[in-house]
Amino acid sequence: MAIKECKEKIEREIEKAVIGQTEAIEQIILAFFANGHVLLEGVPGLAKTLIAKSFARALGLNFSRIQCTPDLMPSDIIGTNVFDLQKSQFTFHEGPVFTNILLVDEINRASPKTQSALLEVMQEKQVTIDGKRYAIPHPFMVIATQNPIEFEGTYPLPEAQTDRFLMKVIIDYPSKNIEIEILKKFSIGFTSENFENIPIKSIGISKLDEYRKELNHIRVDDIILNYIHELTVASRTHPAILLGASTRAAIGLLNASKVRAALQGRKYVIPDDVKWCAFPVLRHRVILHANAEIEGKKPDEIVREIINRVEAPR
Repeated sequence: MAIKECKEKIEREIEKAVIGQTEAIEQIILAFFANGHVLLEGVPGLAKTLIAKSFARALGLNFSRIQCTPDLMPSDIIGTNVFDLQKSQFTFHEGPVFTNILLVDEINRASPKTQSALLEVMQEKQVTIDGKRYAIPHPFMVIATQNPIEFEGTYPLPEAQTDRFLMKVIIDYPSKNIEIEILKKFSIGFTSENFENIPIKSIGISKLDEYRKELNHIRVDDIILNYIHELTVASRTHPAILLGASTRAAIGLLNASKVRAALQGRKYVIPDDVKWCAFPVLRHRVILHANAEIEGKKPDEIVREIINRVEAPR
């Protein structure tokens, strides 16, 4: 299928700048074709920003970056009306959200007021200023990053905000071999500053829209729909979970599974597609009981338990 070839081409182009993080990059590509947003979580220095920038370049799309701080205002990201003295009227100045790929760096450092300004643009693909609506360019995707270990001066995302992200992608430390490859790359002169000089063959919006149309022909049997439903219900009844996955999560798991099937070159969804997508789609949507957190339980452990408990169709 063409969408599988597109995914492989994107990965090859990203690899010119980023070594490793193969699964994370695949999940970001999947989220893009599923019209979803991604929350990247990892400690500083693991190439989260570089992945987002190289991803945008490989797609041939416009890219903007917002560095979140506690004093960042909603108008700083969505734009504002500025009075033009010459024309004696207000003129709208677009904010950085008017782009295709928006990197929101350290989103949990922005105040709740500013975080909430992203809700409309992520869900409705538009912003409203002084009662007037402005459409965001198509396609549009938010890649937000957060540091999982540093909480001083941060504002944890509320459940309503995290639920807007289709996936939570974990960026972990690279293996020994990968890290040595990274060091070799930097030893011969590569830096994140000269990233723009790397020749990357982009795909372009028209081609991306063609590939997305393939997803309309991915078959999902009723037994797969029932399996997705049972996984979602199991997350709501698990004894370690205070709040389980919503219907939006079930829809997200369905859409992600369809894209996963297409990226694997299939025209139908199988249970393994659902299982693979369950971790990034559900891990940020389940809230654990205090007792489970005290015992050191992690969302991924609970999601794995749910997958093991619910019998997959054959």
